[in-house]
Amino acid sequence: MIEKMTKYSFILLSGEEKDFLSRLQELGMLDITRSVKPVDSHSSEILSEAESYQRLMTELGKVEIPEGTVPSYPEKDIVEAAQEALTSLERLTEERKAALKAYAFALPWGSFESNKLLALQEAGLHVHFHAVQAKAFREEWKETVPLSIISEEKGRIRFVTVLPAGESDPLPGEIHAPEETPELIKNRIGELEAGIDSTKSLLLGIREKIGEINRRYRSELSVLDLYLAGVAAVPAAENTVVTLVGFAPTSEDASVKKALDETGVFYFTEDARTEENPPIKLKNNRFVRMFEVFTDMYGRPAYNEFDPTPFISVFFLLFFAFCMGDAGYGLILILVGFLLKKVDSFKSYAPIVVTLGIGTTVIGFLFHTFFSMDISTWKLFEPIKGIFLPGKIAGYDGTMVLSIIVGVIHLCLAMVVKTWNETKNKGLGGSLGTWGWTLLIVGGVIVGAFALTGVLNAAVTKWIIIVLGIVSALGIFVFNDPKRNKFANVGMGLWDTYNTATGLIGDVLSYLRLYALGLAGGMLGLAFNNIGQMVLGDGSSIVRWLFFILIVLIGHTLNIAMAALGAFVHPLRLNFLEFFKNSGYEGSGRNFHPLQNQ
Repeated sequence: MIEKMTKYSFILLSGEEKDFLSRLQELGMLDITRSVKPVDSHSSEILSEAESYQRLMTELGKVEIPEGTVPSYPEKDIVEAAQEALTSLERLTEERKAALKAYAFALPWGSFESNKLLALQEAGLHVHFHAVQAKAFREEWKETVPLSIISEEKGRIRFVTVLPAGESDPLPGEIHAPEETPELIKNRIGELEAGIDSTKSLLLGIREKIGEINRRYRSELSVLDLYLAGVAAVPAAENTVVTLVGFAPTSEDASVKKALDETGVFYFTEDARTEENPPIKLKNNRFVRMFEVFTDMYGRPAYNEFDPTPFISVFFLLFFAFCMGDAGYGLILILVGFLLKKVDSFKSYAPIVVTLGIGTTVIGFLFHTFFSMDISTWKLFEPIKGIFLPGKIAGYDGTMVLSIIVGVIHLCLAMVVKTWNETKNKGLGGSLGTWGWTLLIVGGVIVGAFALTGVLNAAVTKWIIIVLGIVSALGIFVFNDPKRNKFANVGMGLWDTYNTATGLIGDVLSYLRLYALGLAGGMLGLAFNNIGQMVLGDGSSIVRWLFFILIVLIGHTLNIAMAALGAFVHPLRLNFLEFFKNSGYEGSGRNFHPLQNQ
């Protein structure tokens, strides 16, 4: 849910704002209204310095250091040492790459003494180096010019000719002579590799002290944050005083006011209003909080909107499990989630991966699918077969029908949320049009469900539908905007009817993707199982078992990867498009960002 905010307005003598903001930064509870981007050259310089530390940490993390490397530690400033070491590593790596290329070129020519080549040149002779395809080489060339074959490998012949200086060489395939012998180049490669090892040893030592670079990075962000807050101060009374505006959660009023009273600064408070664009702080339980990252991907709600995270948490989990649809795959995800806890850079993702794995396991079990095998045929589950989803519902595939049902519930819930939010913001009179559509569609779905299950008989259903239709029509066509002409309302109602009728059908059908993705993953997994079974045959040899395990392992690994990708993207789409569109969610709010030490 969205936390209620209190607005704090401060009046300070000009020049006092810097010390005051520093104290607020230590307090770490007030979001001072300020820019989130650099506003002048000074703030740009601060941001550039912070980004340089961030890039440095990123580059340090990318360096591959072999296991067993013994760290060495710099004697100079760690940032300067890290920059120099990274530059040196890049230079040494490029030089080694060039030396390896030169070695590969020189190796077929063997060893030669450069001073003897020079002596031949001084004697008026020039050595020409040639390389041609073996099939293009002609033995008669030996009779026309002094020629010596150096090597013959991979279908190429390398040879040299010795001719008087200034005389053109008539033979094809002349190339530049190797600048160094293979031995010299190999020695240089060894020196470069030693330099690379030494540099990586130093980088490993620097990486162990990366906390110092991170401290400087966060310090620069704090300086930038403080500076931007100071720039946001508005001068008044001929520059003798300045004013600042900030927001804090109303639940923290007591502690914030106590801290502010100790500063002696003059301030007054009032409830935050939507038009002031107060920052948004979400307050959810541990389960829902895991899914706030998806809300932030789209945009935080405005102050007068609703927090969609509780709905996303339930339906994203459900949709993801539908798309995966396999209890075995769910167990793999749970295992991956526990392994992620041991990796610092991915530790924060572990809880949600485990949660998605649990959801997939439960839904996969209800779909009676385990690594694309139908467990409803196993004797082990014979006593509990009744809880499995039936293969057919009303003559249609059970999973497909369930996908449509879940989609209808999702859309109906979106309409109810939209109606509640509009009523809260516009009042009942300003939201009658929305009430009309919600009564018609959501009410119609509920009545239809009761009628299909036999709770309502045909006569009662008929009269309820008539009443719902009349009441809904009044809201849709007559009272959709009390301030507008009634004839204009009818025209707008007809336009809304066209858009809703065509859009809603497409929205409902969009949920078939849950069934389609689950079906595709199941069929692909089953195909790998069948291929593995064909290879295994009667299982009469170890080789057959090895190939069977290899095919099934690789096949299901690929299938899990592809299924997980689809199961992430499409549930997001159903929440971001279908649900948000029908609930009227815009996500135009800004994050609560209190002024605090980084």
